Amino acid sequence: MKIMTALAFLSRRCSRRPNIRPGLLLILCIVLPGQAIPGGAEVPVVYEFRVQRPFDEAYQALYQALEEARFYVIFEANIGHNLARNAERWGQDYNRNRFEHMKSLVICNPWYANQALNLDPRFMSMCPLTVGVVHREGVTTVYFKSLTNLPGSEAAADLLWEVENTIVSAIETVASLVN
Repeated sequence: MKIMTALAFLSRRCSRRPNIRPGLLLILCIVLPGQAIPGGAEVPVVYEFRVQRPFDEAYQALYQALEEARFYVIFEANIGHNLARNAERWGQDYNRNRFEHMKSLVICNPWYANQALNLDPRFMSMCPLTVGVVHREGVTTVYFKSLTNLPGSEAAADLLWEVENTIVSAIETVASLVN
């Protein structure tokens, strides 16, 4: 499982570098399993992607990329608006990171949801998925929780990797859509 997640991590990181071949990634993961990710670190629990674009532009590009990947946005939570209602009550504890925008996209792909539930009904706890988006000082950051790091998910490892890779690929296209 660790080799597969390391390969997925390296594949995503190197996908835009044409001089690195997929076979090399496999060799690195087999020959150097403890070093496949610098320092032997695990795949991040939360994927993070930053783009220097206005929030609305990056957000719309993300929305479009997720929909094109067939992860349909079923709800948009304006977290910033909801938190702002408590600014006076929370005082100095309100928005200490000084985010200008905070939203979550609640997404679902019915086919993947059905496949996951067929493998293990506990995966209902992951349906739907969320992608968080924040913005500060001209930088929009997208967060997505890794699915391949979940303990006890071995039965659905291939499916979870495919879902994660599809969503991460959609997130990464934001840079090309907004340029």
